[in-house]
Amino acid sequence: MEKIDSLIEKIKTQTPQENDLAELLAVEDKTEMQKIFRAADEVRREYCGDGILVRGIIEYTNYCRNTCLYCGLNKNNHSIQRYRLDKNEILESAEIIHKCGVKTVVLQGGEDPDISPDFIADIVSEIKKRFGAAVTLSSGEWEREVYKLWKDAGADRYLLKIETSDKKLYEKYHPDMSYEQRIRCLEDLIDLGYQAGSGTLVGLKGQTPQILARDIIFFNKYGFDMLGMGLFIPHKQTELGEEKIGSLDMTMKMLALTRIVTKNTHLPATTATASFSDRDHRLDALRSGANVIMPNFTPGNVKKLYEIYPGKKCVTEAGVDPVDTVRQLADETGRLVDLSHGHTLKWEYQQ
Repeated sequence: MEKIDSLIEKIKTQTPQENDLAELLAVEDKTEMQKIFRAADEVRREYCGDGILVRGIIEYTNYCRNTCLYCGLNKNNHSIQRYRLDKNEILESAEIIHKCGVKTVVLQGGEDPDISPDFIADIVSEIKKRFGAAVTLSSGEWEREVYKLWKDAGADRYLLKIETSDKKLYEKYHPDMSYEQRIRCLEDLIDLGYQAGSGTLVGLKGQTPQILARDIIFFNKYGFDMLGMGLFIPHKQTELGEEKIGSLDMTMKMLALTRIVTKNTHLPATTATASFSDRDHRLDALRSGANVIMPNFTPGNVKKLYEIYPGKKCVTEAGVDPVDTVRQLADETGRLVDLSHGHTLKWEYQQ
């Protein structure tokens, strides 16, 4: 028990070492895990405060040109019904977000080859002009000029998850994609002045505590403004459909240790952790270092079609006010709902 305490203190105060992080990730005793979670909660309170930031997601297309083996949107899934929102549908959803008092709009979609960069730039510009919201894009890999176009249009943030920083694993689960290209995109986003985000998919076959430890070191090296710890949930229409679901405990440990190491990075309690039948594990995430909730404002008629993994909480919560759900989570954790723009804490944001 004393060793766990000393390891936590070590990664909190010193440059994190792979073996120390791997040892903490390998902890299975529930009491010792709680020590990690409590330490992360203390770091979150010190560096981020008690507010739970709210971001409103609009999933604007489920078309994708990629073949990521874990994702239900991959282009080889011919059983999915595809959709693409038009400009008015996106702006109507953004208006609902605005009326709920939420000041961040997240535009998320597959890498849709039939949506032009100019279309996205126009949407970003309109959202900024009409609602004064912060805009986060999560639209995959593009050339630097496209990222610059969107930044010039007013985009504030960009989320591009690495999923795994291990090159061999990355290439295994992302056929026809390039690890070097992914890194280039992330570096371009940082260089162009985006508040940049990435993250890990926890539970991929072949991951080890050592590999996950290197993910945390990778995140710390790049100083990302936001990071998401996703939980692998197998989708029947993918090549990984028969694999086991990822470990919720490991996902929570990744979240907690990322908080302890990166200090003031924005970390969401992801929808995947809520998509269990027993309880809403976003509560556990909020008690283990998370400070963001991202409710879904995709139009109800297509929301269920954005099925990266099955059983998404935002689909089963149809008809529930998304911000009321966040308020309930805040009440249960003794926290506050923060409806501010919630810009990065890594640098002083200039409006």
